[in-house]
Amino acid sequence: MLQELAKHIDKHFSFLKGKKLLIAISGGVDSVVLTHLLHQLKFDISLAHCNFQLRSEESDKDEEFVKNLGKKLNLNTYTIRFNTNEYAVNNKLSTQLAARELRYSWFEKLSNEHSFSHLLTAHHADDNLETFLINLSRGTGLEGLTGIPPINGSIVRPLLVFSREEILNYAKQNNIEWREDESNSEIKYLRNKIRHQVTPILKELNASTLKNFNKTIDHLKESQQIIDDKIEEVTHEIIAKEGDLLKINIEKLLKLSNPKPYLYQLLKPYEFKEWNDVYNLIYAQSGKQILTKNYTLLKDRDFLLLLRTSEKSSNEEEVYTIREENKEITAPIRLLLKRVQKKTDTDQKSIYVDNELLSYPLKLRRWNSGDFFYPAGMLGKKKISKYFKDEKISIINKNKIWLLCSSKNEIIWIIGKRQDRRFLPTEKTTKLLQISI
Repeated sequence: MLQELAKHIDKHFSFLKGKKLLIAISGGVDSVVLTHLLHQLKFDISLAHCNFQLRSEESDKDEEFVKNLGKKLNLNTYTIRFNTNEYAVNNKLSTQLAARELRYSWFEKLSNEHSFSHLLTAHHADDNLETFLINLSRGTGLEGLTGIPPINGSIVRPLLVFSREEILNYAKQNNIEWREDESNSEIKYLRNKIRHQVTPILKELNASTLKNFNKTIDHLKESQQIIDDKIEEVTHEIIAKEGDLLKINIEKLLKLSNPKPYLYQLLKPYEFKEWNDVYNLIYAQSGKQILTKNYTLLKDRDFLLLLRTSEKSSNEEEVYTIREENKEITAPIRLLLKRVQKKTDTDQKSIYVDNELLSYPLKLRRWNSGDFFYPAGMLGKKKISKYFKDEKISIINKNKIWLLCSSKNEIIWIIGKRQDRRFLPTEKTTKLLQISI
């Protein structure tokens, strides 16, 4: 007769049967019990153990224990040693964060190399409560209070509903050996302080703390689902997508009952942290922006524009040249240059110029703040920046536009937009040049 833990796994995680699974095993009671349970239930499992070399001989004994367990159960076992302290110093991380980065990077590598479909960890209900309290103490939104998910992509936590005590009792009743990590009793880490000094008091006050906590988590998840549904509805109303660019309509956003939390929910996947600054961007001047490592949020008139931050390079200042004999160029954009006898219908993708008025080599470059040109069909000259403003060209699109210039830096064409009248052909033109995108 399968016991309660085994029944739970067999019922709720049967979708993992027949798949190649990798268990992250430390040697502690929770991960060892998970291994025995899945082995008993005939899941296709392998073991992965990280030796972070933080506890001298004890770390090595953990590694040896896992290797022996793998042999005993006839399981493939992968082990690795990390110089965790050195990695933490080099990357300016805490020891705990360094260990997390190292192990998950290695787990991903193993999964790719050996075609594991899922990584299984032995997180349990006490871990979940501790995470909840840590997030609560640091200040968090609702999603920080919904606990550790039992399934998160390819990461699965089959023991999450069970307490540490239930898992320990299972191990004792079934004569399962494990390794005690003495560092878990130290209280220099926040999680351990909560584990040894906070949760015991909560359980003393109410013996059903974990059971009630699980109910609370379920209620919070239901509330989060309502929020997610509403955000999806709002997203369709106020956000437009143009390629990789997201445009948030400020006017529509401000009509919502409380714009700030909506903006938070819309932008939380994009690494922003200073939420007051993000909200104040709504009222800032055009051109103001906020950066994260991978994203830029930019105020542009009636919109907030979100785009991935491309790495800056010397190419931004690079000038591309076009010689008179060139009939085509392919970088940075594709242009065709063709000598013709007469003009045909033109559009924004094609212009005609008097070739004898051009000074070669021609240049292709981005616009600068002081640039001006003489727009065809108008008198006088006009600053490029003023032209962009009058045409309501967004800040993002401004920086995608190329200028075709003479060797003297005279603007011939704002490519795809407007031609300069100084190079227009006349009745006396004998060398007509068609330039097309």
